[in-house]
Amino acid sequence: MVKIVLDVEGIHCGMCETHVNDVVRRVEGVKKVTSSHAKGRTEVIAEDGTSIDAIKSAIAAQGYGVGEVSSMPYEKKGLFSRLKK
Repeated sequence: MVKIVLDVEGIHCGMCETHVNDVVRRVEGVKKVTSSHAKGRTEVIAEDGTSIDAIKSAIAAQGYGVGEVSSMPYEKKGLFSRLKK
């Protein structure tokens, strides 16, 4: 799993967040997406190998600008995650 953080320009309200989340969820491999108009950021949890370009294109097709993108490994944190070592 991978966590992808995108700076998105043009998100001004909760409805904008919903539009971005809806199109990103349709990209193959995406498991979870959250957006914040206050931070101007969208965070995506996806399977390894998910196309970042496909996510960026989906957002851009809705009229929003995509700025800086960062990607990092993601490990789900659960109730017993501290016991794994």
